[in-house]
Amino acid sequence: MDFTDIAYLQAGTPRQRAAYAALNSLGIFRHLRAFQPLLAGTIPLGIDLPGSDLDIVCCCRNHQAFGELLQKHYGELKGFCLNTTTCQDRLTTIARFTYQGFPVEIFAQNMDSRKQPAFRHMLVEYKILQQQGERFRQQVIQLKEAGLSTEAAFVRLLQLPGDPYQALLRSI
Repeated sequence: MDFTDIAYLQAGTPRQRAAYAALNSLGIFRHLRAFQPLLAGTIPLGIDLPGSDLDIVCCCRNHQAFGELLQKHYGELKGFCLNTTTCQDRLTTIARFTYQGFPVEIFAQNMDSRKQPAFRHMLVEYKILQQQGERFRQQVIQLKEAGLSTEAAFVRLLQLPGDPYQALLRSI
């Protein structure tokens, strides 16, 4: 599966197809092309819940310019908020808003998008889902519905010790 091109969403679940349409309508991948935008999270994996957001990770070196670009293209959208802070010991810009019923979060750090934890977790989760099958996928969704994070649900089902985020990355 090539998660660097969202075209795969067109052949997915109804929610994945709706996500594809929303992302194309927003023009996110066109507007943010210079920042290596990648869709991460649970929607690409089909383990999302009704309120799950569209997580987009980006590589950003100039947070002021990145924030201005986000403000220009998405500042008028419902719930738009923009914040630059420190996360995971890195300067991080986060934008949030809602579009066509999808909460959207754009997360940018000065790190290759493919190496960011959210994208790496998704790749590991995809591989596990491929190995474990549909029953496992349904169990992940049930644990998420019960309030566990995605990573915690995987770690519980796989019986991995330690911090769920680190344990998941070490699992493969």
